[in-house]
Amino acid sequence: MRAVWLRRFGGPEVLVPGPAPDPTPGPGQVLVEVAHANITFVETMFRATGFGPFAGDLPLIPGNGVGGTITSVGPGVDPTLVGQLVVTGTGGTGGYAERVVVDRDAPIPVPPGLPLDQAVAVLADGRTALMLTRSADLRAGDRVLVLAAAGGVGTLLVQLVGRAGATVVAAAGGPEKTVVLRSAMLDVVVDYREPGWADRVRAAVDAVDVVLDGVGGTLAREAFDLLDPGGRMISYGLASGAWADVPADAAADRAVTLLRPRPRPDELRALTEEALAMAAAGRLRPLIAQRFPLERAADAHAAMEARSTVGKTLLDVR
Repeated sequence: MRAVWLRRFGGPEVLVPGPAPDPTPGPGQVLVEVAHANITFVETMFRATGFGPFAGDLPLIPGNGVGGTITSVGPGVDPTLVGQLVVTGTGGTGGYAERVVVDRDAPIPVPPGLPLDQAVAVLADGRTALMLTRSADLRAGDRVLVLAAAGGVGTLLVQLVGRAGATVVAAAGGPEKTVVLRSAMLDVVVDYREPGWADRVRAAVDAVDVVLDGVGGTLAREAFDLLDPGGRMISYGLASGAWADVPADAAADRAVTLLRPRPRPDELRALTEEALAMAAAGRLRPLIAQRFPLERAADAHAAMEARSTVGKTLLDVR
């Protein structure tokens, strides 16, 4: 089968397409013929340094989320699963390939009427966005600052924040991204690459009640300073390369709650199923703005690292 290999850590060029043995499902497993592979920013960090939640010895095929069709099953697995359209995690590796083998309980059926590429776009980002908004206990009238609002998770977050009756303060880096956000008719849009961005937020809403931080680093600290006493902050990403450095005592002095949601695997699955159902009903709309063929996985990673992407980036395998 066709695949993309990671044989050493480094720049995007270390992702090299090449053949790989066809996987065969064993007892309790299914084989998925992959149509689309999801790319997340943490995968670019893993490729560069080995950092992240994934494990495995090099060489390996990276990729942690795919969508496709179950084409065969191993011993002890219900044969009626063959032909089912699904999305699934791979356990951290193997996703940049034409075929993957996963445990029979891993795949989640794609709801009727939801295109497969949209289901893949919602697979990781949708459950994350739902988890964040629920953990933040959003209330009507809250002023909610979303950092990295033009990214895969961010574009879903702003939808959920608006549905909760809260004021959306969307922050992103660069004019191309803020144009996308303004076209969505959001309440407040700022470019955090421009000096004085925090002052523009204050001018618009005075302060914020919630920060959903997908950037980390210095920007996250500036966002923290925008919080009213009694506010809530969740840091879920580090697009800047570093986690938010907000000392616990500083948060306590401001009566700010630093939230750290840690959902169980069963809760993550339930969130994924709910996000897929919302997407199928048109209540959650992923923005797939970049698509690359499988063999150009290196270009996809380079685009993400250059911060030139908006919304979701997918690899089209078929």
